[in-house]
Amino acid sequence: MHHLVIDRWSRGSSPLHQRDPRAKLAALLVFLIALSTTPPAAQAAFVAYAILLIVAANLARLPIRGLAGRAALVLPFSATFALLTWWSGDSLRALGLAEKSFLSGMAALLLVGTTPLTGWTAALESWHAPRMLILVIQFVYRYLFVIAEQAQRMRWAALSRRGSRKRSRRVSFQFSAAAGLVGVLFARSWQRADGIYHAMLARGFRGRFVPAAPPPFQTSDALFFSACLAGCLAIRLLL
Repeated sequence: MHHLVIDRWSRGSSPLHQRDPRAKLAALLVFLIALSTTPPAAQAAFVAYAILLIVAANLARLPIRGLAGRAALVLPFSATFALLTWWSGDSLRALGLAEKSFLSGMAALLLVGTTPLTGWTAALESWHAPRMLILVIQFVYRYLFVIAEQAQRMRWAALSRRGSRKRSRRVSFQFSAAAGLVGVLFARSWQRADGIYHAMLARGFRGRFVPAAPPPFQTSDALFFSACLAGCLAIRLLL
C-alpha cells in the first residue's frame, strides 16, 4: 500500500526530515507557484525543477524511483487534458501540462514523505487553514489503514480457502475482480470505522484533533526556506 510506504518514509532522520513542517510547506507553495507560472516553452526550467527535486530527494534519503513511480499516478488524470490540447494543435502546451502535473506530484510526495501527518497538519492549523479541511485529511489518512487492513484480511481468507498459492492465483484474480468484493470490503470497513468513531467519542473527541505545540522556528529552517525561495525564483526568472 502506497500510504504505508510513505508513512514509513516520513519517520526518517535526514536533514530534510528535521526541518520545520511550516518551512517545508511554505517551500512547497513557492515551488508550486513558480512551476505553475512557468511557460511551456521554457523546457530548460522544467529540467532545472526536476534537478531541484532530485537533490531534495537525495538529501532526504528517499528512493527517487519510488517517488517518481508514485508521482506518475497523477498522469492518467492529466493525460485526458493533455491529449485534448495535443489534438488541438498545441503540442508544447500539452507537454508542459504533463510535466507540471508530474513535478507537482513529486514535490507533494517529498513533503509528505519527509513530514509525518501530524507535522504538516499542525502547520496548516498554525496557518489557520479551514478546520473542516484539516479534519477530513486526518480522517481519510487514518481510515486508509483500516481499509488496507480489511482488504489484506479478505485476501488471506480467499487464499486460505484455496490451498496452495500456485493453484490459487487464477481463482484469487477472479475473486478480486468480482464486484461483490468491493461491496463486502465497503461494508466491513464501514463497520470498523463506525466502531472507531464511537470509541473516539467515548474518549472525549469533540470534532477536533488537538495539535501539539509547534517547535520554535529555528535559523536553519529560515535558511532552508530562503534557499528554496532563491532557487525557485532563479529558475523562474532566469530560464
